[in-house]
Amino acid sequence: MPNVDKMYTYLRGYLVGAGMTESIKALQYARKAHEGQIRKGDGSPYVIHPLSMACYAVALGVKDDNIIATILLHDVVEDCDKQVEYLPVNDTIKRAVKYMTITTFDTDTSKIETKCRYFNELLDCREALICKALDRYNNLADMPVHFTTDGLAKNIAETEVLLLPVLKKAKEKYADLADILFVLRINLTTLCEAVKPQCYGEWTKWNCIYKREDTKSDG
Repeated sequence: MPNVDKMYTYLRGYLVGAGMTESIKALQYARKAHEGQIRKGDGSPYVIHPLSMACYAVALGVKDDNIIATILLHDVVEDCDKQVEYLPVNDTIKRAVKYMTITTFDTDTSKIETKCRYFNELLDCREALICKALDRYNNLADMPVHFTTDGLAKNIAETEVLLLPVLKKAKEKYADLADILFVLRINLTTLCEAVKPQCYGEWTKWNCIYKREDTKSDG
């Protein structure tokens, strides 16, 4: 299990050295907000999730203060009952955290429709887009051990049908992120293909469901 204190110390040192003032505030806030919260399955401190994502982003060469801060704060509204308006960061990061938080509309006919809209809207927010790709990669890496076969299949299909196409479109809209988006797409694709044999029957079902709903939303 990763050591929270070591990850926190490493990230803080990097962020201070890079002058990422928003991310420094986000790092401190996230650790306090997630205090006492644990991840499903292995019971590890929940804060390991955003810390791992941020470390991976740094390793990929992400130097955008707003993106790193969004990564660190992406779950505090949805999982920690915090209000986005009161997060101690700038409006760009608050907006990105909103994009990362799934909202159900009264007009939505199903959870699948909500998810289709959610992923399509990520294209409008560069910070949330990178954050979601890292979020999904980190979660998929843990899912084979901690999720049901059906849950794993659903997330793989969702990644392939909804997330990867958005990441592909984003390389033209955010040219400065093209290299990072390429690496994330390759890593997500490779991980999905590696894990899919464990749940191929269930994946076939969810793949059809997501493709059908995504086609309807495009129309």
